Amino acid sequence: MLNVRKSNERGGASFGWLNSQHSFSFGHYHDPKHMGFGPLRVINDDHVEAGRGFDSHGHRNMEIISYVLEGALAHKDSMGNGSVLRYGDVQVMSAGTGVVHSEFNGSKTEGVHFLQIWIEPNEIGAEPRYEEKHFDTASKTGKLRVVASNDGRDGSVSIRQDASIHAGIFNGADGATHALADGRQAYVHVIRGQITVNGVALGGGDALRITGEPAVTLGQAEAAEVLVFDLPQ
Repeated sequence: MLNVRKSNERGGASFGWLNSQHSFSFGHYHDPKHMGFGPLRVINDDHVEAGRGFDSHGHRNMEIISYVLEGALAHKDSMGNGSVLRYGDVQVMSAGTGVVHSEFNGSKTEGVHFLQIWIEPNEIGAEPRYEEKHFDTASKTGKLRVVASNDGRDGSVSIRQDASIHAGIFNGADGATHALADGRQAYVHVIRGQITVNGVALGGGDALRITGEPAVTLGQAEAAEVLVFDLPQ
């Protein structure tokens, strides 16, 4: 089964300094038909203006992943971590029993664009932990590169869930196939560009839920960047 969610169907929030598109119910946006997909709970497409950001706030029992697309994202947390993330960087904060953090645009002159992703953990009350890694453009071009997984395979960041996130950059004749094992489903989020997924043409901000299919097949791309989530049903 294939279920399309177009970019303009997403929820949204605008606070002047923040423009955010919500793939799933979040904050003041609530849609009972879009509460998540398997353990995938949040994909927020955030644009934050120069010098602004999210003040210190707490989380617990959630895998929080940031995928930076443009600009500089400055992070600080109660575990003592502090860094500035840029394009190609993937950060995971496994909140566990509780962590406080802040996220700010690290530039005083340019905006920052990033995806914040929440995945529900399969372990409650674990010790909080933090990890970040850089994945260069070449490693994702013309293929799907695992950037997050439950076992940190192939140099990916580790998350506390039987799930994986794969990033790819495709253009022209580029394509890739990701097999889905029995009992698995996929969520494809198109970050930008145009691409065909399992025969469905998608554009930037569009998404496709895939259930009961043997694979995710991507092709016919034009300057596309995508995330493929392999999830338990």
